[in-house]
Amino acid sequence: MPFWSLYLQHIGFSAHAIGTLMAVLMFTKLIGPNVWGWLADHTGQRVLLVRMGSLLAALGFVGVFVHQSYYWLIIVMTVFSFFWNAILPLFEAITFSHLGRNTHRYSQVRVWGSIGFIVVVALAGLLFQYYSITTLPWLLWSLLLAIWISSLTITEVPNRQVIPHHESLSTILRQPTVIALFAVCFINQASHGLYYTFYSIYLENHGYSLHMIGELWAIGVVAEVIVFIFMHRLHLRYSLHSLFVISMVLTAIRWLLIGYGVESLTVLIFAQLLHAASFGLYHATAIQFIHQYFKGHLQGRGQALYSSFSFGAGGGLGAYLSGVLWDGIGSTLTFVIASLICWVAVWVAWRAVKPV
Repeated sequence: MPFWSLYLQHIGFSAHAIGTLMAVLMFTKLIGPNVWGWLADHTGQRVLLVRMGSLLAALGFVGVFVHQSYYWLIIVMTVFSFFWNAILPLFEAITFSHLGRNTHRYSQVRVWGSIGFIVVVALAGLLFQYYSITTLPWLLWSLLLAIWISSLTITEVPNRQVIPHHESLSTILRQPTVIALFAVCFINQASHGLYYTFYSIYLENHGYSLHMIGELWAIGVVAEVIVFIFMHRLHLRYSLHSLFVISMVLTAIRWLLIGYGVESLTVLIFAQLLHAASFGLYHATAIQFIHQYFKGHLQGRGQALYSSFSFGAGGGLGAYLSGVLWDGIGSTLTFVIASLICWVAVWVAWRAVKPV
């Protein structure tokens, strides 16, 4: 994610085209995770589906090496991300099954994804100091193969949660607090669509090297790691509702700091540390809410819907609109708009999102 938009810019795409191509990666989360989540809930073969999804994602990505025209990449990214976006929601459900009653320790498992991100983004930033960013697709394909190979080591755990009279999916989705949760997740990730699509381009346009860009991304995820490590303690001390609202407030502040403080490395470092809240705290609390609302056999679809509404619909719309606004009103005002919509999420989360 940190380097894909830079790669697209390097091979000649405009801001609008980059925003659209990044949106494709996210919009497929509206369909893919729900299809695969339904299959997982009805077959119980979550591990098998994770293995299939990771393998087919790696095979689908091969199309990047065939051609680099705009419409061809739209097709390739659609096929690739349909399978790629199926993996994480299923793996979240598998993780909770392994944890059993110790769900508050979810963040201590999730932290390893963040550590992997830090290692790769830091090394990639250093690599691109010596080699062209056109080598990025080969790096990504190697990682996709590694994911598939590692998926072969996962074991299936039957869902331990037995609920005699569980509610239907439609009943849960009509609950006001569930609607509010998905609305907040949608708005929050819409603001992140700008960050994931144009943050690296924004920094490069202001004179930062690819190595420094990689380091700044890594700093953000280091902060995220710290939150994941201590999240179980925060959860025991503070309410999920309070932590959820705080994550939105700090996200809104973060976008303003990036928008107006790009010339100061100190300000950017502080803004990246706030990634601990805008993703780490947000995701850890949101995933707990999802686990509370969607019980038993509905866990897979609950995780899929969360992914669809937030990273899919929200992130996709944010990526597309940021591509439109970037050339229209400028980078700084685009970050200001991202901050403003986050304040809407703060209000909705404060008023309407409640734990079970």
